[in-house]
Amino acid sequence: MRIDPILKERARRMRANPTPAEQKLWLALRANRFEDQQFTRQTVIAPYIVDFASKAAKLIIEVDGDTHSDEDRYDPRRTAYLESLSYRVIRFGNSDVLGNIEGVLDMISQALRISPSPHPSPRGGREL
Repeated sequence: MRIDPILKERARRMRANPTPAEQKLWLALRANRFEDQQFTRQTVIAPYIVDFASKAAKLIIEVDGDTHSDEDRYDPRRTAYLESLSYRVIRFGNSDVLGNIEGVLDMISQALRISPSPHPSPRGGREL
């Protein structure tokens, strides 16, 4: 499947300009440092760009800042679509990542221990 060049360029710009929370989490996840899992950041899973993804574990990690507070209707729709592709989606606020990175990493570790499901969660991705 060909990636939309506009999405691809937008993801590239987002990788070049991470938020402080995204940068902090990326330092823990990059280069297979975390539980020997390969994560990518600002990855296109059309028609969306996700913050972090482990395609092998079918896990998406979103770091939500203030811009997400007005998008309450957008995020559930987006999560449902990603779950339809058998991904699990977990979300953390910027303040969680910046103020409690150990707790965030513990939650990610727990999520990695859950094997991917071929069926979407009935709870909308907020299992953890």
